[in-house]
Amino acid sequence: MCRVYGVTRDGYNAWKRRGRSFRSHEDDCLYDVILRLFQESGDLYGSPKITEQMKALGYCISRKRVARIMRENGLVARRALIYRKQPREFHLASVAPNLDIEHLADQVDKVWVGDITYLKVDGEWRYLAVVMDKFSRRIVGWALGKERKAKLVWKAFKKALENRQPGPGLIFHTDRGIEYRACEFTDRLARRGIRQSMNRPSKMNDNAFMESFFANFKAERIHKRPGFETDHALYKAIVHYIDFYNNRRAHSSIQYLSPAEYERKMG
Repeated sequence: MCRVYGVTRDGYNAWKRRGRSFRSHEDDCLYDVILRLFQESGDLYGSPKITEQMKALGYCISRKRVARIMRENGLVARRALIYRKQPREFHLASVAPNLDIEHLADQVDKVWVGDITYLKVDGEWRYLAVVMDKFSRRIVGWALGKERKAKLVWKAFKKALENRQPGPGLIFHTDRGIEYRACEFTDRLARRGIRQSMNRPSKMNDNAFMESFFANFKAERIHKRPGFETDHALYKAIVHYIDFYNNRRAHSSIQYLSPAEYERKMG
């Protein structure tokens, strides 16, 4: 075997006497911590978030080393693809301009973003409308319904208003879906002095944070189970996930803090 691998007999015997290196033993100890953090996250954290959590616990470790240990032990975070229905254009409905929300969202309750996603209960579609504060990534309102209509998105937005009570000048950004362009919805926003902003045509990245939230929600709570048999079961799963997302889930875009922690830090 020494001849096959091109090593000397003395070299092999010396390696065998030395045993495992200190770094190898250290990797074993680090793996125990990484595995615990990975499992506590519901198998959803990759090496960047695991690294930040370990640093918060006092470990001096690089992302590259965490990634290697996770890769060697088969720890792979879950990911999901988003089902995206092609939007239909209704030329009689109003379209709001695309505002510079990246720079306008410089504190909480300055810019909210919203969207709708599809979920299934016993083989039938349900629709989840969500409102997020763009600055902190916190989910501030949501509503679940059987029909994708303007009253559903208004129900979610009204809940957000009750939870946050924002000051004047609030901007609400969405895609160009007909629900957000319906007079029933736009008139209610206008009466409250809320400005609307919408994606540019065919530019889904204009609302990337909502896309990311739905992708994470489905990867972390929906695709890991066989399905929902009742509306109550789905409703309960949404409640639990949003509580986790707002109060405990680390977000790389806000210094690896949860939205609630980030809001407290930023005052």
